Parts: sequence; C-alpha cells; structure tokens
Amino acid sequence: MIVVHHLENSRSQRVLWLLEELGLPYEIVLYKRDPETMLAPPSLRQVHPLGKSPVIVDGGNTIAESAAILEYLVDTYGKASGLKPAEGTPTRLRYTYWLHYAEGSAMTPLLLSLVFTRLPKAPMPFFVKPVVRAISDKVKDTYVAPQIQLHLDWMESEAGKSAWFAGEAFSVADIQMSYAVEAANLRGLLGEGRPHLRDWLRRIHARPAYERAVARGGPLQGMG
Repeated sequence: MIVVHHLENSRSQRVLWLLEELGLPYEIVLYKRDPETMLAPPSLRQVHPLGKSPVIVDGGNTIAESAAILEYLVDTYGKASGLKPAEGTPTRLRYTYWLHYAEGSAMTPLLLSLVFTRLPKAPMPFFVKPVVRAISDKVKDTYVAPQIQLHLDWMESEAGKSAWFAGEAFSVADIQMSYAVEAANLRGLLGEGRPHLRDWLRRIHARPAYERAVARGGPLQGMG
C-alpha cells in the first residue's frame, strides 16, 4: 500500500490526483499547517529530514519532491495509462519541459509574492514596520509582479496551442502544472485576459479523478 504523507493545502494534492488517475490504492497520513506560521509541523521531519510534503512511502522506497514522485508513480504503475508521452516525440519534449518548469520557474515569483506580502505582518519593532513594508512593496512592484505577469503571459500563450500542456492528450505534466495555475487563480490573477488558462482549469476541475483527490485530501484554498 502506498502511503502519502499529505500536508493540507499543499503541493501533495497533485500526488493524490495522480494516484486517483491511475486507480491505485493508497493511504493518507494527514498533517495540519501551523496556524500562525502556515508551515508544516515538525513531525514531518520524522518522515524526511527536510520536513516538507509531499513524501510517499512505497515498500522500501521513500520519495520526496512532487515531480520525482509523479515520475516514479507513472513509470512504476502507469506505463499503459497514456499519461506519459512516448520517448523521442515532440510531445515528450514538451511534457518534460512543463514537468520541470512548474517548480523550476513558475512557482518562484508566486512564492516571492507570498513572502513579501507576509513579511510586513511578521512580529517586529513598530518603528521598523514602515521600512520593511516599503522595501517589500518596492520588491513586489519592481520585480515580483512583472515576473508573475511574464510567466502567466507565457503559460497563457502556450495553453492556447493545444488542448493540454504537453499536447492533445492529458498527461502528468498537467497534474504538475496545476499547483502554479491554481495559486494564480486563487490570487485573482486569471482575469478575462487569460481565457486559455481559465478553460484549462475548468477542465481539470471536471476530471473525476481530480474530484476524488479533493474529496480525500481537501481543497486548495488561500495559498497566499
């Protein structure tokens, strides 16, 4: 039985989704975020030294990092699923790109936005707060916001080229990309100018496996 160490409202939702797409049985060990820091609890360090989620345990294998977990699952249990394009094809190249782009590029400005939004709210001497707020606003306005705009424009243009990120067939790349697009949507960044991303989001939400994963792991909400 595959065990998923699942942190609420986190990237590990993607792991549950793939498990549902593959029809694999699994057990969830649920972890709650610290209500003040919103960080994972220290107990996750007993599973993996970094104390982060997702982590899965499958027999003697303990695997961390979303992309590594998704690749392990589809390579081990999903070779006939059609969720990974054939080697040596343009679709496979796009698949690999989006699988790594999701965390390597797309999430960076979104995480920076979250950090610099929360920074002025952290405990500090009252006379320091205006300085921290001014610096945070400056960083967001001059670097973070333009980077988010750049990446969302890129994703929107690419999402208009095919039905799914890697091509005309749904794949693990779409599962991996979901967290960044969900985060942007929950922050109100997918307006009328992003019809392809909004349509893509509607279609993933309508997938029965996605609905089952949400029912088991809980919905994504807030996300900064």
